[in-house]
Order: sequence, then C-alpha cells, then structure tokens
Amino acid sequence: MLTRRRLFRPAPAPRRWSGVALGSLLTVLALASIGLGLPANLFGSAPREQDWNASAAQLRVVDGDTLRLGERTLRLAGVVSPVRGQTCSTAGGVGFDCGGAAAEALARLVQNRDIACRVQGRDRFGRALGTCQAGGVETNAAMVEAGWALAEPDAAPLVAAEQAARAAKRGLWSNQAGAPPSWQARF
Repeated sequence: MLTRRRLFRPAPAPRRWSGVALGSLLTVLALASIGLGLPANLFGSAPREQDWNASAAQLRVVDGDTLRLGERTLRLAGVVSPVRGQTCSTAGGVGFDCGGAAAEALARLVQNRDIACRVQGRDRFGRALGTCQAGGVETNAAMVEAGWALAEPDAAPLVAAEQAARAAKRGLWSNQAGAPPSWQARF
C-alpha cells in the first residue's frame, strides 16, 4: 500500500485583527513617547524675533527693499520700493529704471558696512521682515527719508518720514508726473 505524503503544508489561517490592533497600539505608544521628549520648537516654531548680522563682504542688495545676508533673504519691514525694471521719468521727460535707482540708493547706504538686522516676522512670500542698521544708520527709515521707498500705512514712524521726503521733493518725489503709479496715488 502506498502512503501519500504531503510535501507542502497549508498556511495557517491569518489572525486578522488581533495583530493589527496590537501593532497599532504599540506604534501609537512609541510615537507618543518620542513626541514627549522633543523640543517644542522643532517643526518651524522658531522664535519670532531674531538678530541677523552680516559682514560687508556677505551683504548683497537684491532691490530697494530686499537684502541678502549670506544665504538668507531679508525684506525691510514697513518699506515698499519700486521693482527693478519699473520705468519712471525725470522732470525733463527722460525715462529711467526707478527700481534700479532705489536699489542703487540702498547699495550706497550699506556700501562697505557691516549690517545688523532685527527680524520681526515673515512676509507673504516667506521672506524675513526686519529693521536693519548699517554704520549706525537705520536703513528702513533712511530709504523712506531719501524718497526711494514708500512707508507702509501701518508703519507710523515711517509715514512721517515719507511726508517729509515728499515735502522736500527727494528721490522719486521730485517729479510727480514721472513717479510710479503706486506713488502717484499718494500725492
């Protein structure tokens, strides 16, 4: 008589829910214990105010209201300057790049000077917003006082500086007809 031998055993029936429930419970407990040991500011909750410094060699002017401090980008808080390539005209009707002129004014202001900035938040593009000092001069106020930047309405100290620049006809305030459209609305 021949005996039948089984070469393969059938797989045991899987335990569907008991293993999954135990695995899920262990995973939740492990994540909870790890989470309790982590610092609170690990995932983007950095301090709202920070001090950034850059040497003159690390400093680059992006435009009339934006600086690069090494690898970091900072926008001057409370200040709006014309964008590069925006055309304005002199009293004689000669056109020029008023955004480039604003960037040049900022470059002259920070030229060969170390800079110290106080970061106070972020703008809608994620750039740091801050107030900077270069050679003892506050760059934000100096750009508005020179007439190369507008003061944002909620920046009260800068609004007075803008009014003084407008009255003295400095920078882009020197020719009302040739100023950018956003500036003409403030005349």
